[in-house]
Amino acid sequence: MEQLYAERLKRYVTAMRNEKPDRVPIRPFVAEFTGKYAGYTCQELTHDYEKAFAAARKCAAEFDWDAVVGNMVYVWTGLTQAIGLKYYGVPGIDVPAETGFQYLEPGGDDAFMQPDEYDALIDDPTGFLFNVWLPRVATDVSPMGELTSYRNNLSFLKGGMAMLNYFNAFGPQGEALRNESGTVSAIAGILKAPLDIIADKLRGYVGLTMDLIERPEKVRAACEALMPHLLHVALSGADPDKNVPVTIWMHRGCVPFVTQEQFDGVYWPTLKPIIEEIWKEGHQTLFYAEGDWTPHLGAFAELPDASIVYHVDRADIFETHKAIGHKFCLSGGVSNYLLGYGTPEDVREHCKKIIEGVARDGGYILDASAIIQNDAQVANIRAMTDAALEYGAYDGTPFALEDAAVPEPDVPGMAGWPEPHVKAGVCVPWEEKRAELPGIQGDEALVRRVWEDNDAWAHTYIWHCLLSF
Repeated sequence: MEQLYAERLKRYVTAMRNEKPDRVPIRPFVAEFTGKYAGYTCQELTHDYEKAFAAARKCAAEFDWDAVVGNMVYVWTGLTQAIGLKYYGVPGIDVPAETGFQYLEPGGDDAFMQPDEYDALIDDPTGFLFNVWLPRVATDVSPMGELTSYRNNLSFLKGGMAMLNYFNAFGPQGEALRNESGTVSAIAGILKAPLDIIADKLRGYVGLTMDLIERPEKVRAACEALMPHLLHVALSGADPDKNVPVTIWMHRGCVPFVTQEQFDGVYWPTLKPIIEEIWKEGHQTLFYAEGDWTPHLGAFAELPDASIVYHVDRADIFETHKAIGHKFCLSGGVSNYLLGYGTPEDVREHCKKIIEGVARDGGYILDASAIIQNDAQVANIRAMTDAALEYGAYDGTPFALEDAAVPEPDVPGMAGWPEPHVKAGVCVPWEEKRAELPGIQGDEALVRRVWEDNDAWAHTYIWHCLLSF
């Protein structure tokens, strides 16, 4: 099993470095499909992460995939209920048990951040999230200045313990995938673009579009203020071995959700330095480009060779390959509609066409266009898997993993950007806490280290509430 794991890791990493492995790797981002295959409802998958983990392991073992995500049904609604988050429709409670969880986006006056609050977000993003945003998105959290409550206090205790419990379960899940089926954990770490965060969780999409017209300088400044915090979260969860990528889930920063001018002036200038900095630290970023980002391929091509893996959803994968396939590994392109409503023969032919047109020289990973939910047919997922084995083999000597090491890139990254007055990873700075202490008679460095280590957990909590849940 360990030999199988090593072979798959080499195959997966080699392809991601835009080189040619022994065959095309398969890495399906399977979400609710795992429950369909393993016999669980969407409610069971979403509300009991142990069942979601078990379903992922069962699929990985029985389909013989190279890599999977330990739990692609990432939002554990047991945790969101512990915190009291009110922007999810929970399967079995708010929506039918066989429906995937839903995001309930506020609009207009109900947005979780109001248009006159940009300055507060810019001044101290972490403080704004705790003091303003969280009381609005969590039913049990009391607004600042109001009386606290038993349920308010419990929301932090239960939410923090639940998050720690859930995140700590991913390590054993990765080991179980490795030991039971030789399967690679496909990604590590999470990232979203600053502009997407404002659209997803703060102003709502409609509010953001108005702001980009009425107060574009505030939007840009807010994106800049978010940058160091989003970078910190991405690197804090990245693969220490620097094999698998940090993933950025790309939502509303593309045409037609925003204009080309807004992409060029706000979205890309506040995302590109983050990607470069992640690359400088030795990590690739997987661009999970939901929708069609074709108008922006020229901007992405500005990034260093092999610094990203580019996942194709609605775009034409053959045209995408012509535009950036010489620089980056591509993945995806297998129609989710086809996986749900086509025949296995249709799927095999479609996969063959993609492999022959995109993967001839390596640098391709077979996957569906978008996250695979429970409308996909088991026979069609098996046909996609078989296609990689039948059509995806390469001639010649397998590429050696050690030769696919990430080079030291010469890119600016975040160099030259000003440090925020409250640093990323910090809630209450040590200097502030130090002034409260009557005196330190022993080792101050020890006291400071322990304080900062514990303080960082609070930063982790609020930023993963924003990014992950």
